[in-house]
Amino acid sequence: MNSEFIKLNGQTFFLRSWGSPELPPLLMLHGFPEYGGAWSDLAPHLYDHFHCLAPDQRGYGQSWCPDGVGNYTLSKLVSDMAALVERFDGPITVLGHDWGASVAYGLAMSRPDLVSHLIIANGVHPVPFQRAMAAGGAQSKASQYINSLRAQNATALLSADNFAKLEIFFRHGMGVDWLSEPRMKDYRTEWARPGRLEAMLNWYRASPLVVANPGEPRTDLPHLPPERLMIRCPHLLIWGPNDKALLPEATEGLETFAPGLTRIDIPDTDHWLHHQRPEVVAQAILGWIATA
Repeated sequence: MNSEFIKLNGQTFFLRSWGSPELPPLLMLHGFPEYGGAWSDLAPHLYDHFHCLAPDQRGYGQSWCPDGVGNYTLSKLVSDMAALVERFDGPITVLGHDWGASVAYGLAMSRPDLVSHLIIANGVHPVPFQRAMAAGGAQSKASQYINSLRAQNATALLSADNFAKLEIFFRHGMGVDWLSEPRMKDYRTEWARPGRLEAMLNWYRASPLVVANPGEPRTDLPHLPPERLMIRCPHLLIWGPNDKALLPEATEGLETFAPGLTRIDIPDTDHWLHHQRPEVVAQAILGWIATA
């Protein structure tokens, strides 16, 4: 693994990479509450085929961490990664997980010239996800944690006692306990960087998506114009079926927005599939790329 600081749109970002720069680039976008190092399980299974690029995204890890919710709108997060992809000659393959999937989708939708293939691992397109969260059913219930993360006291609550509650959320709250104590120490180090946890939570606060209370459907939803939300490149959705936060209904109707969609389930995994069975996830990616 190599690491370096780079400039994107005039700001400093931290970038990890694996594999030869002569290989096709693969942009790997982490979610909450991870950082670029989260791809260290999967990248070794891919770096013979790709130059794997894993930035700490805005507000995370060692990258630029501006104050204020307004600095974490999706358009600004996408702009960061567009600047990174523009360093390469032509469109590249993009892989996103969790919140990284939202940025990957945003990149493919707003800058299709930059994305040749889109791979999503347990992440959601905004329209099917919003429909499911607004319905008042199972996904609304599963998404109540979003309201907790948006609360003004969330930073203080989650950081207390050396991030005890954030560790519970991460380690046990969303599936199998795959984290070793040395790795947990690495995550605490990243979370403890000044301003980082507040910035990480600002990703949730800046999102316009609405979460209904269970049994209380919402109709006051943000305008999501379908014609601007299409995925026109080949698209692979890899899914951990035991995910407790993102349910299958959050992807219903995805084919409407991604005519070139392929779905692959990875048995015995949940939200953290890229840690739990990285070799199987890599095989799914490589097999799909060979035929896409």
